[in-house]
Amino acid sequence: MLSNTKRTEIKKSQKKAVFETAKLYQIIDESLIAHIAINQDDQPFVIPMLVWRVDHNIYVHGAKNSRLMRALKQGQSCCLTFTLFDGWVLARSAFHHSAHYRSAMVFGQFETIESNAQKNQLLNHFIEQIAPGRSELVRQGDEKELTATELLAMPLTEASVKISNNGVGDEEKDKDKDVPVWAGVLPYRTIVGPLIDDVEDDRSIPQPDYSSVYGERWYIPK
Repeated sequence: MLSNTKRTEIKKSQKKAVFETAKLYQIIDESLIAHIAINQDDQPFVIPMLVWRVDHNIYVHGAKNSRLMRALKQGQSCCLTFTLFDGWVLARSAFHHSAHYRSAMVFGQFETIESNAQKNQLLNHFIEQIAPGRSELVRQGDEKELTATELLAMPLTEASVKISNNGVGDEEKDKDKDVPVWAGVLPYRTIVGPLIDDVEDDRSIPQPDYSSVYGERWYIPK
């Protein structure tokens, strides 16, 4: 169960608040991209980054000389947001059009992973999340590459989740049967695949099957 702190309290559309930790995990695991907000020299910055989860921690990686990595490594408090857009809600009135979405907001501070062996293990975990079995086939990062890479970890101790999935919310005055306008939901779905071969690779290597981690999102040819 997610904790409810002053920063994570949802004050608007409280009925959309969700407190199940499993829902937070699902949003992070499906999104894998977070917008990270920091404040530097009295100037706010919001930077999109690849983010992945292992158990109750999230991880980011990047070059050691990047603005974001330097700020996060110093222990600056930050905010991460994850958003999955699921569709439009088309109402009978312009005012009541809305959207289906799943979103999460995470607060905290990152800590540095110093060990190259641990970096390699965690980076391979990320690869396995998006392409199971691939980390056993590719060349592993060498000491120079791993040393040049900053890897940071944050526990999911303060987070909020908001999910909007209701149907059309028209007012009674707009539900006139004589008004010829369709109302309902226009879903958005992310389709993963099909794979596209590297044009520079002339070897006859069969395409791998990564469908197991994508479920209904995996592309199925008609």
